[in-house]
Amino acid sequence: MLSNFALCKLLDIKYPIIQGGMAWLGTAELVSAVSNAGGLGVIGSGDAPSSWLRDQIRLTRERTDKPFAVNILLMSPFLKENLKVVLDEKVDIVTFGGGNPGAHVPALKEAGVKVMPVISSVALARRLERLGIDAVIAEGMESGGHIGETATMALLPQVVNSVKVPVIAAGGIANGQGLVAALALGAQGVQMGTRFICSDECIAHPKFKEQILAAQDRATVVTGESTGHPVRCLENKLTRQFMAMEKAGASKAELEEFGSGRLFSGVIQGNIEDGSLMAGQIAGLIKEIKPVKIIIEDIMSEAEKTIGTLGKLKLKEEETWSKR
Repeated sequence: MLSNFALCKLLDIKYPIIQGGMAWLGTAELVSAVSNAGGLGVIGSGDAPSSWLRDQIRLTRERTDKPFAVNILLMSPFLKENLKVVLDEKVDIVTFGGGNPGAHVPALKEAGVKVMPVISSVALARRLERLGIDAVIAEGMESGGHIGETATMALLPQVVNSVKVPVIAAGGIANGQGLVAALALGAQGVQMGTRFICSDECIAHPKFKEQILAAQDRATVVTGESTGHPVRCLENKLTRQFMAMEKAGASKAELEEFGSGRLFSGVIQGNIEDGSLMAGQIAGLIKEIKPVKIIIEDIMSEAEKTIGTLGKLKLKEEETWSKR
């Protein structure tokens, strides 16, 4: 039932589940596993150079014949080079993060690429729809990594009511109940990042995965608000130092230098105190590491069960009123 959405048909996927564009973690191992399991895997190019991206595209194609996407970070120093790789390698689907990709949409559309930008405001969703994007990812501030100012539950229905293209919900979703909630608010599917970190196929350092499994509901904090690029991470020594520097009035340049290279250090090298551990608020819900296939199957099974439960609640309500 949940495979009949326009989004599934648009992307040629079985389930309305998209993997987030996870820098350093959205590698061929995870991407192919998500796509093979019926979702849409996404290579997270982040700040990686074009040679890395090209290798990941080719490795992913060796591991799956299913659709997958590339996420392009607009703040990347290799933005132009990575866009060229996407076109050279004839990637079918691109997602964008970290800003307004409007200047790059026409060339991608001309090449036949499906474009799905991550947005955090209604205004940007409307502006990009006029440029011919195929879908939009409405990301709430519960997400890990770079975030906007509006929560998913408030942002999502406003975006849905403002555009005609399919809307994908992101931020605060890690299970079937979250998927159903997003669908109830008008989404055609969901994007998840934090949940897929705790999968067998994700190359995240085991210490990072352990930190997510141990997380509680208030385990994350937001840093970088003074720079204009707020980021949500698990709280650790780094985030406390960063926030202290912000409070003391450190310049944007000083803060960017202090944070340089910290994401790779944290998520790949396992430096859990001095590295950046980008994760969403939903981390407190994740208590197991599982294969991607099982994660997706569990989400879909729980979603169907939840929909069935809601239907029964409606019947009970009607029965109650009929007796009055």
